[in-house]
Amino acid sequence: MNSNSERYRLFVVLVLAVLCFAALLGRLCWIQLVRGDELSEMASSRRLKEEILEPVRGNIYDRNHNELVTSVPVNSVALDPTLLEHPEEEAPKLAALLGMAQEEVLKKLKTEGHYVLLKRNVDAETTEKIKELEINGISFEPESRRSYRQPGMAAHLLGFVGDDNTGLNGIEKSFDSYLRGVQGKLLIETDAAGRQLPQTAYRRIQPVQGDNLVLTLDQAIQFFVERELDKVVQQYQPSRAVILIADPKTGEILAMGTRPTFDPENWSKYPQSVWDKNPATLYNYEPGSTFKIITAAAALEEGTVRPGDRFYDPGYITVKGIRIYCWDRSGHKDETFAEGVMNSCNPVYIQVGLRTGKDKLYKYINGFGFGQPTGIELPGEEKGVIIPKEKATELDLATISIGQSLAVTPVQVLRALCAVANGGQLMKLHLIKSVENGEGKAVKTFEPEPVRQVISAATAGQLSGLLQNVITEGTGKAAFVEGYRVAGKTGTAEVPGAHGGYAQGKYVSSFAGYAPADDPRIAVLVMVAEPKGGKYYGSEVAAPVFQAVARDTLRYLRIPEDPSLPVPKGYQKSEAAGTPRQETPTKQSAPNVVGFPLDDAVQALKAAGLYARVEGKQGYVFEQKPPGGTPLGRGSAVQIKVSAVAPTASRDQVMVPDLKGMSVKKAGMLLEEVGLVLNPQGSGLAVKQSPSPGTKLNKKSTVIVEFAPPGG
Repeated sequence: MNSNSERYRLFVVLVLAVLCFAALLGRLCWIQLVRGDELSEMASSRRLKEEILEPVRGNIYDRNHNELVTSVPVNSVALDPTLLEHPEEEAPKLAALLGMAQEEVLKKLKTEGHYVLLKRNVDAETTEKIKELEINGISFEPESRRSYRQPGMAAHLLGFVGDDNTGLNGIEKSFDSYLRGVQGKLLIETDAAGRQLPQTAYRRIQPVQGDNLVLTLDQAIQFFVERELDKVVQQYQPSRAVILIADPKTGEILAMGTRPTFDPENWSKYPQSVWDKNPATLYNYEPGSTFKIITAAAALEEGTVRPGDRFYDPGYITVKGIRIYCWDRSGHKDETFAEGVMNSCNPVYIQVGLRTGKDKLYKYINGFGFGQPTGIELPGEEKGVIIPKEKATELDLATISIGQSLAVTPVQVLRALCAVANGGQLMKLHLIKSVENGEGKAVKTFEPEPVRQVISAATAGQLSGLLQNVITEGTGKAAFVEGYRVAGKTGTAEVPGAHGGYAQGKYVSSFAGYAPADDPRIAVLVMVAEPKGGKYYGSEVAAPVFQAVARDTLRYLRIPEDPSLPVPKGYQKSEAAGTPRQETPTKQSAPNVVGFPLDDAVQALKAAGLYARVEGKQGYVFEQKPPGGTPLGRGSAVQIKVSAVAPTASRDQVMVPDLKGMSVKKAGMLLEEVGLVLNPQGSGLAVKQSPSPGTKLNKKSTVIVEFAPPGG
């Protein structure tokens, strides 16, 4: 009995042991075979620390590969507060170097934990000074910062980026997916406290640098535009101002300037109303008489008027019991349609618009693209405001014919103007020529894109002749450019009030024109909103600005002049005419004026045919952009910053390093560290440089380096 009982107990124990073993075996198989990969990944994630490696953002160039925007190496300064020995003593030193309040720095130094970020975007010079303090626990994390080579130039077009290197506005936002690149990763084995284990493996996934953008913009033409906008602001203090220049045959934007403007590197220091709204694409305004180009195009194309048809203007016209006046209230009396165009006569245009009819006029309003976004590569474009055709009354039709009772954007007016200049064919406006990889090879190109034929080439040619008369004999004489045939139209419109009607004393002055009229190479729109000082007609505010930018642009593009063209009777060259006449526009190196007294610097730049944009009052130049040595066309702007303290030679002069054998990237980083600017020629490794190694230069000077493939 005892023997049987003992055997029974042994049997039970054996069965239980087998069951336990089977359960353990099953559990082991479940863990190893079924959940093995999952658990292994969980274990790795707990002991592996992942650090994001940010890519270098791509550059932005103008059409001639002049660098407009790039990324420069900087550092984030961080600290492990537990390793800091004397925070009260170290806080003032760090605050002075980082440009921060001492109380703010001290608060961060006393933060609990092992990591606190002191400041981002710290340049190489400041980084070296912090290293010299030899403070325990300080660490530096390399990153990059956007550098806009010409602060404030084409700011709304280029846009800016945020702290996370993401485009927030302008081209930086529209093409962020190309410019941003691909993030990399660094996986490091750590202990339970998060510290890196010595002699352990890590995995590095390299970031991929962003692509570069080549714009249709021309830096030299953009400088002409910025120069004239500065003059407009100084003379008229407008609420907004826009100058747009395009190639009418391709739709390429050659320049886009706006006011008010801002510095993209410090965009957060400006009111949101300045950096968040690009007036070229977001400002809706009544175009006034520049819209009469559309009325004339529709009537001529439909045959409802001929240039010789006669009209009578007593100074007003009555529509549905409402008297609408001409700008000249005494009236132009008996005149042909051609003379009505030349005189910008409201009664004539209203009669022509009513004669053309609602269906036909709206056909061309829509055909020229009004009431629709242009599709230009910029974020947040307005489409304008057009009264629906079925709701438009006869009075609406009358006022629309003279550019009232509708709202447009500057880019819409420019696109329509380009269509007239381009033989009636509407082109899509665009800003990008190509996307290039880091080796300069195009990965995507953007070709001119025709949209539709709005009017016939014959009508466009007939209209162009009428618009030339506006310049030679009519309201646009101030837009005349010596040596070139110009076609265009002045515009003066009232500003709608907040509660209906029009605001007292507020106007929008504009001029839309193209040249040479017989073979247009540029189309230009000048829009000045709410100018102050008494002048507000487009003929006296906007037309002279057109003259200045058109003349310098045509000569810069080497468009042949016709000296036999007659000068309009009573024509006087405008004070806004800008830079001196240049027979053979060439590029030359900008003089380095850092350290010069302000008056001497301005004279040196003027002698070189350049225009000084000064920040500060009397004193000495401590910063110059673009730097000395940069090739610039005559009439280009050079920004100089002035301080009351004269810079010392020892502080502002550095020695040129020997760059032979270095790559473009390495040479650029080394020059950036010492305070110089690289102007690379070619690709590969450095074979020649100017100035030579050992030469002393002022900081911000340019070093020209020739690169060639190894063994080449």
